[in-house]
Amino acid sequence: MHKVFPIALGASLALAACAAPDNRVAVTALAPEALGLTGAPAPLAPGDWWRALGDPQLDRIMSDALSSSPRLEAALARVREAQALLSARQGEAGPQVTLDANEQRTRLSERYIIPPPYGGSTQWQGQAQVNLGWNLDFFGRQADAITAARDSTRATQLDHEAARLALTGAVAQTYVELVRAEHLVTLGDATVAQRERSLGLVDARIRAKLASQLDARAAQTLLAQARQSVLQAQARRTLLVHALAELAGHGADYYAGIGPTRVALDSALPIPKTLPADLLSRRPDIAGAQARIEAAAAGRSVARKAFYPNINLTALVGVQALGLGNLFSTAAATYGPGAAIHLPIFDGGKLKADHAAATAQLDGAIAAYNVAVTGAVREAADALARIAAARDELTQQRAATQGLADVTRLNRVRVESGLQSRLDLIGPDLQLLQSQQAQVNLEADAALAAVQLVVATGGGFAPDIMPAEGNSQ
Repeated sequence: MHKVFPIALGASLALAACAAPDNRVAVTALAPEALGLTGAPAPLAPGDWWRALGDPQLDRIMSDALSSSPRLEAALARVREAQALLSARQGEAGPQVTLDANEQRTRLSERYIIPPPYGGSTQWQGQAQVNLGWNLDFFGRQADAITAARDSTRATQLDHEAARLALTGAVAQTYVELVRAEHLVTLGDATVAQRERSLGLVDARIRAKLASQLDARAAQTLLAQARQSVLQAQARRTLLVHALAELAGHGADYYAGIGPTRVALDSALPIPKTLPADLLSRRPDIAGAQARIEAAAAGRSVARKAFYPNINLTALVGVQALGLGNLFSTAAATYGPGAAIHLPIFDGGKLKADHAAATAQLDGAIAAYNVAVTGAVREAADALARIAAARDELTQQRAATQGLADVTRLNRVRVESGLQSRLDLIGPDLQLLQSQQAQVNLEADAALAAVQLVVATGGGFAPDIMPAEGNSQ
C-alpha cells in the first residue's frame, strides 16, 4: 500500500500536466499614464467634506442618510454575505471532524456474509464513529479559493464605500438644488412685492387721470409672470424636500423638519484645481474593480488547479456491533488512518470549460475596470470643465444683470415721470427677472459642479482605512 500511493500520485501529476489548458487572458488593464494622469497629487478631501457648505441642517440630513438609508443597508448586507463566504472558505481549509451514528433493527440474511446463528435472525445492528478528513492542499487550490473569497469580500466592502460616497454626493447635490429653489422663491417674492407696488401706483395714476387701462394691464402682466415663477420654484422645493427625505431613509414624517437652507452657493469646497495623478486610488469604485480583478485571477487559478490531484488525510474511530448490548463493548471498537487521492481523468471537457469560463471572467473584470477608470477620468474632467465654464458665465451674467437692473430703474423713473408708457417696462422687466434667475441658476450650477468634482475625486475616501482582512494575498 505504501508503494501504491506514490505511484498513483506520480501518475496523477503526469495526467494533470497533460490535461491542464492554456487559455490566455486577452484584456490588459489600463495604466494611469495611458489616461493622462501624470500631474501632481492633490490634497485629500476630508471624509465629511460637505461640512464646508456650512449648513447644520445639511449635516443633520447627511447623518440621517448615512445611518438610515436603505441603499447603504443593502450594500452592508452584501458585505456580510461576502464575509460569511470567506469564513466558509477558510473553514474548509482546516481539518473536518464529523460524527455518524445509527442503530437499526434488521433481519440478517442467511445467504450473505454473516453465518448462522446470527444469519437468519433479527438483530439490532448499529455503529458510531468519528471521522477526520483533512485536505492537504498540496497545490494551493484551497488557498486560491480563500484568496478569491477575500478579494471578493474586499470588493463588496469597497462597494459599500462607493455607495456611501454616491449617497453623500446625492444628498449634497439635492440640497444645492433645494438652495437654488429657495433663492428663486426669494427672488420671485421680491419681484412680486415690487410689481404689486407698481400696480398700486398705476391704479393711483389711473384715478388721477394720469394713466390708462393699458398701463394697468401691463403692470398686471408683469405681476402674474412674477407670481408664476414663485409657484414654479415652490413646487420644485416641495419635490426636493421629498427627495431629501427619501435619501435620508424617511418618509412624509421628515418633510416638516426640513426648513430654510443656510448654504452660500459660493462656499469653498475642498476641490483640486487639476486632475490629480492619484485619481484612480482615490475612488472606492476603482479600488473595488481592482479587487474584482484579483478575485477573478484567483478564481482562474482555482479552475486550473482543479486538474491536479486532490489529496486528503482520513481517519476514523468508532464502534460497530450486532446487538444493542455489544455496541458498548471494547471488542466493538474500530479505527483506522489513511490517505485518499482524487483526480478527474475524463469529465467530458467540463474542467476545461470551467477554466475557459474563469479566464473569460478575468477578462470581463479587467474590461469592467477599464470602463470604470475611463469613466472616472471623464467625470472628474467634466466637473472641472463645468466649474470653469460656470464661473466664467457667472461673471458675465452678473454684469448683464446689473446692466439690466440699471436700465429698468431708469425706465421706471421715466415712467413715473410720465415720460414713457408703462408698456415699455414689460420687456425690460421680464429680461431683468430672467437675468436674475439665470444668475441664481449659474451660481447653483457652479456649486453642483464643485460637489460633483468632490465625488468624482473620491470625496475623502482613503484606501488605507479598509479592514486588514480585505487585503489580497
